[in-house]
Amino acid sequence: MTKILTMDDVERVSQQALIACGAAPEQAAAVARSIRAAEGEGTRGIGLGYLPYYCQHLKVGKILGDAVPRVSHPAPGMVAVDAADGFAHPAFEAGKPALIKAANDQGIALMGITNAYACGVLGYFTDILAREGLMAIMFANASSTMAPWGGKTPFFGTNPWSFAAPRRCDPLVIDSSSSATAFVNLANAAAAGDAIPPNWALDAEGQPTTDPNAGMAGSIAPAGGHKGAALALMVEVLAAGLTGAHWSFEASSLGDDAGGPPKLGQTIIAIRADGLGQTDHIARIEAMISAMTSEEGTRAPGERRHQTRAHTARNGVEIDAEMQATLESLGASL
Repeated sequence: MTKILTMDDVERVSQQALIACGAAPEQAAAVARSIRAAEGEGTRGIGLGYLPYYCQHLKVGKILGDAVPRVSHPAPGMVAVDAADGFAHPAFEAGKPALIKAANDQGIALMGITNAYACGVLGYFTDILAREGLMAIMFANASSTMAPWGGKTPFFGTNPWSFAAPRRCDPLVIDSSSSATAFVNLANAAAAGDAIPPNWALDAEGQPTTDPNAGMAGSIAPAGGHKGAALALMVEVLAAGLTGAHWSFEASSLGDDAGGPPKLGQTIIAIRADGLGQTDHIARIEAMISAMTSEEGTRAPGERRHQTRAHTARNGVEIDAEMQATLESLGASL
């Protein structure tokens, strides 16, 4: 039997489950807001679907539930946040006011987060900054699941990146990864007994495979071949090299319970959209996107997530009996 949860319900049950599994209220609240956003945009894999991973990693110590982020200012345009082996979301929220102020004061600013757990959907963070009138670029590394170009042994993470810019309505949001797919998509295909596209993964010998189990035993493929592998390297340097976080190959796996906190990194660059004197920047973006989408079949990145958010705000989201049982087992009250 299915059940409808409002978006308030999603945030509430997520926070309840996280607290029940060891997260302090401040850590739980920040993560619950991101789960609400993911569910609202139709991304269950990093919404309620990822909540059991968060909870299990709290229980085994991969995430320190009582972590308190520490914010420092190593340079006028730089904000450094040590997540202290906790979630990335409260670390972002701790540094966000200083990042926004520095970007508005100086035209551009950078925030680096270190010693953090994986941050989920990067578009969640860049969208927030775009709604503050800033262009935002974000990079994050993850535990090793993707081989470098020409190799067969996982070395990089999926190493996602995102860009957002303000518009008259909802922001322009581009959210992508350096890999052809996410590890969770291989796991879901394996659980369902489904084949995967041949460009998603490599087997243990470095050959393309349609078997998700072989892909999980091998490596996720880079997006666009050598171009995706090069992008992963760039993201790695920006997210981990700049912040002092673990490189992907040093980080404990996000896919199991061993190894302690992964100590990953995230870097966000915020740019005042009128910082170079372009006071009509939003009108120019609107005109460009209008010209781009005048051709039938085209759309601006992020439009689907905004449309889905509007729909779920009115109608909520549906969860099946299995999800209901999972949430209740994690300590959530439905």
